[in-house]
Amino acid sequence: MHPAPSIIVFTTLSGLGYGLAALLGLGLLDPAALSTKVAHVLALAMIAGGLLSSTLHLGNPQRAWRALSQWRSSWLSREGVLAIATFVPLAVSAWACLFDDRYLPVAGIAGAILAAAIVYCTGMIYASLKSIDAWHTPLTPACYLLFAAAAGASMGCFFAIAADQPSSGLALIAILLIAAAWAVKWAWWQRLRSLDATSTPESATGLGAIGRVRLFERPHVNDNYLTREMGYAVARKHAAKLSRLAVINGGLVPALLTLLAIAAGAGWQTAVLQLLSVLLYVAGIGVERWLFFAEARHAVMNYY
Repeated sequence: MHPAPSIIVFTTLSGLGYGLAALLGLGLLDPAALSTKVAHVLALAMIAGGLLSSTLHLGNPQRAWRALSQWRSSWLSREGVLAIATFVPLAVSAWACLFDDRYLPVAGIAGAILAAAIVYCTGMIYASLKSIDAWHTPLTPACYLLFAAAAGASMGCFFAIAADQPSSGLALIAILLIAAAWAVKWAWWQRLRSLDATSTPESATGLGAIGRVRLFERPHVNDNYLTREMGYAVARKHAAKLSRLAVINGGLVPALLTLLAIAAGAGWQTAVLQLLSVLLYVAGIGVERWLFFAEARHAVMNYY
């Protein structure tokens, strides 16, 4: 699949935003602290930026509203409906924190639950596609949820440090979630790279009983939507290198930096270490998202 920058930005930013929003909804940060107010604004900004980025990939953005009507059967529609609904408790929570220095448990917990539901819907958009073997697994939504949760805990740890709050417990949770996220993602990669395609040129054409089928000529002389969006290919050796780089720089190093931040105690050095941990983790997610699309092969490419 073509790794469109708009979709990579959408899945990355929205996951980060909803992860941070869920953590804020649990009331683990001091609502009177300036850093917590910044966190609320940042979470809403990342969510809005991610959703706006997703519209850049639409052929007719002015018709995007029609997707909301298919919520009974479409994970994409469910995601859109929940995204609109979730802004209500998130905005209420942010308002209470910004202007009243208060944490509202009902709005906060509702926002956290809805944020998790949206991330799950995002993962299911891809996991529900039987035509793409790489995505059609329960590991896909599990990765999305764990990456978002780890991002929320890691960023929450940074904002707790900035507010001089106790952060060691949150830091340990962040390390565990980072380890879990990358462990599940590694299992996802292992499954992908040992996968036998369920759809082959033989099954696609129905000629498998005769023998092996090979492409004699492309069905189109010029490129079309299918070849542009679904004809991307990345060498397996390059994908393996990038996946190892993502795990090390986006998983191992951030976890070690968070451990160092715990050991460093209070001070600006601790905040710098945790900020660096967050930035490297985000970079790792960006690589993971690029590979998520670049390594996926749509069954329709059997004809190309």
